[in-house]
Amino acid sequence: MKTATIPSVRVEPELREEVEQLLGEGESLSEFVEAAVRVAVRQRQNQAEFVARGLRSLSRARQTGGYVEADEVLRKLDSKLRATKARKSATHS
Repeated sequence: MKTATIPSVRVEPELREEVEQLLGEGESLSEFVEAAVRVAVRQRQNQAEFVARGLRSLSRARQTGGYVEADEVLRKLDSKLRATKARKSATHS
């Protein structure tokens, strides 16, 4: 497959120096930029998928009237959190 390039980005010299100081052993600036772009793309995809799931859920709730009260959701989440903390506490004892 033929590769393509991403346009170069002008940054202040201080930012470039900061990035260069953070490069891993043998890592090039180009590799760092590519990795950062990949992370940003995946994050945007995840965000778009999250919003789409939420909108589908809202649509289903409106069609079925199947809403869950916020207090009930918070109680369930709190219960899960307490159970997880208890398990972690038991394994570290």
